[in-house]
Amino acid sequence: MTVRIAREVLGEAGFDPNLVALAAERPGEGIAKTLALRPEIKIIDYTGSTGFGDWLEQHARQAQVYTEKAGVNTVVIDSTDDYQGMLSNLAFSLSLYSGQMCTTPQNLLIPRDGITTDAGPKSYDEVVADLAASVSGLLGDDGRANALLGALVNPDVKARLEAAAGLGEVALPSREVAHPEFPDAVVRTPVIVKLDGAKPDDEASFMSECFGPVSFAVAVDSTGDALDLLRRTVRDKGAMTVGAYTTSAETERAVEEVCLEESAQLSLNLTGGVYVNQTAAFSDFHGSGGNPAANAALCDAAFVSNRFRVVEVRRQA
Repeated sequence: MTVRIAREVLGEAGFDPNLVALAAERPGEGIAKTLALRPEIKIIDYTGSTGFGDWLEQHARQAQVYTEKAGVNTVVIDSTDDYQGMLSNLAFSLSLYSGQMCTTPQNLLIPRDGITTDAGPKSYDEVVADLAASVSGLLGDDGRANALLGALVNPDVKARLEAAAGLGEVALPSREVAHPEFPDAVVRTPVIVKLDGAKPDDEASFMSECFGPVSFAVAVDSTGDALDLLRRTVRDKGAMTVGAYTTSAETERAVEEVCLEESAQLSLNLTGGVYVNQTAAFSDFHGSGGNPAANAALCDAAFVSNRFRVVEVRRQA
């Protein structure tokens, strides 16, 4: 529908409607690869899987290639002065669009000795249990759950969701939600799995992207260890977003330093109606181009200015 209207508007304005076209392909057909390598293609904007994004960067040499791929988005939970606000904000962020956004948090790094809050000290187990209860409360009504979640986009997401439950202790099991208007839609609530940051087997699970409504509550020895793990995650796997909760000015500076050095977009102490996985075009930066999750930022000056070239024609006077 978007393409059809765009073509109509272009035609009405006197432009060639083919300035906007849509080439849909079946799984495995490979039209996108063929088109991407055509010599007349000079600019490619891509958002999607890391595998194909990497392929475009490596092979579409004739074009300027802007990729927004994927990473392992992380939230560091050190302390908070609004415990309920933090839980509500995280619950919404984990639920929105069934976690099928490149900006959705995946790893929640929580000190195993717990955190300080305005509601008193909270252990690791309490934080995870309270977050699970917050998600359950948010999605307890099927009508609201359907509006927030939407459907899983393909069988691979459903398979990852089901497999995640076997990776560790399940703090929040996923449940099936029926959609009254679309009975064939596959709608599932998020799963939260508890993992230990000190165990290599657990690290193998949370250090790779698990796209979909899957989050890992990772127990770490300290906030310092959480920051070390955050740095390594962004550097090795990339991140579209990073979140952090802390009442400590020193910890806040330390988180900022990690994100500045590793080029990751940071959201601090979000407890209201702004969420880590909602970035607004032209006011928030989407990606940074400085870590493996993306080679460009939407929409900094380079994203725009680098699309234009200057050509001169000289004639003898």
